[in-house]
Amino acid sequence: MLKKKPEIGNNRTKIFKAMNYASLAFTDAVREMQEKLGSRKSYARMEQRSYVDGLTENEVGFIAARDSFYMATIGENGYPYIQHRGGPKGFIKVLDKKRLGIVDYKGNAQYITVGNLATNNHVALIMIDYPTRTRFKLYASARVVELNDDPALYAQLDMEEYQSRPERMMVFDVDAYDWNCPQHITPRYTREEVDKAFASQSEYILQLEAEIKKLQEQLRTG
Repeated sequence: MLKKKPEIGNNRTKIFKAMNYASLAFTDAVREMQEKLGSRKSYARMEQRSYVDGLTENEVGFIAARDSFYMATIGENGYPYIQHRGGPKGFIKVLDKKRLGIVDYKGNAQYITVGNLATNNHVALIMIDYPTRTRFKLYASARVVELNDDPALYAQLDMEEYQSRPERMMVFDVDAYDWNCPQHITPRYTREEVDKAFASQSEYILQLEAEIKKLQEQLRTG
């Protein structure tokens, strides 16, 4: 059954694990390297734990708050391609506990990701909450859906306020997911987060400036 990991540092997100992730990530070569470097026993115990079927409320909430993620695809030549995807907060949507979706907006027209998906639909996604140093990784099977082929899906995924031209949609069928430790993640903050953190100080500065201006006027008028 689902098990909690202890909270790490200032990360308030409760950490859960999809125990099927190891079955995909730990290939024979990976297991051999773990054995060689001394970590195999602990990961072998982890692989014996139960399977988690789909996303929980914890993952759904985390994904809904993201304004970017990284996606890796594999080309016909065997080389990986990693792409940054960004948009308004919540642009990647949870369709159900086993599916995610996005609208694919026009970019630089290289179409490397879309081309790679035509021959290999396996993808890896990484999502990071930098302020809390929380990292979520996910394996999925991706498929491209044309805008006119599923208007209902487009209505569900569309970000009306986002001023960019949509070209297609992508749906990710979740195969496995896991949470990483916060080690080596440098906290970073968006302008919105910084503005919110310093809102009270900014208000106080405006108040002081108004008082200074008032005192200056009083001095001039004697």
